[in-house]
Amino acid sequence: MIIKVIDPQIFIEESIHGEEILKKIERFGRISHKSEEKIGPGTAEIFVKNLLKMGHESVLEHVSISVRFICDRGVTHELVRHRLAAYTQESTRYCNYSGGAIKFIKPLFYKKGTKEYSLWYQSCLFSAKVYASLIKQGSKPQEARSVLPNSLKTEIVATFNLRQWRHVLKMRCQKAAHPQIREIMIPVLQKFQRKIPVIFDHLIIKKNKDFSFPFYVD
Repeated sequence: MIIKVIDPQIFIEESIHGEEILKKIERFGRISHKSEEKIGPGTAEIFVKNLLKMGHESVLEHVSISVRFICDRGVTHELVRHRLAAYTQESTRYCNYSGGAIKFIKPLFYKKGTKEYSLWYQSCLFSAKVYASLIKQGSKPQEARSVLPNSLKTEIVATFNLRQWRHVLKMRCQKAAHPQIREIMIPVLQKFQRKIPVIFDHLIIKKNKDFSFPFYVD
């Protein structure tokens, strides 16, 4: 039995056109006061900034973005606690991993070559061998999966509206968040800040060398 250790990844599942998103938010937001006649060149960014300043974030809920995460299952257990979302996840009930190399996510806090990494790797290898043996003896994937660890690679698509993304990124990028969820959420935040800075620039990314994943949001 062979296993494959991979790094986590994130994929934004649609094109993000920041200017168009701001225009949409302005167009919908002005309905409440019927001030559509004030829409003009450059007004969208100013309008959205004022919305956020006043705390009127409900209009942001009209725009949603989907992100696909390749990470370990322990991370997804934390992610799915955010309720205002749509999720689709790789199912260990139906996926049979015995036909090839079982993939595990490399833990960022165990450096390759250390005793800790070796113990982690051997544990994953052992669980993979047991899983394959159970399948071979007639167990169904939904039964054999019970021996697989949190480090098992999984894929999950999460769709949040912009207001919820602001909340999720604030919670999951902060210093107290688990380093492995910060490892996938900080890159999402960076991509959003490049595409829609008005909405996400309030989250300031900092670096602290004392953490296994040094980046966090203050």
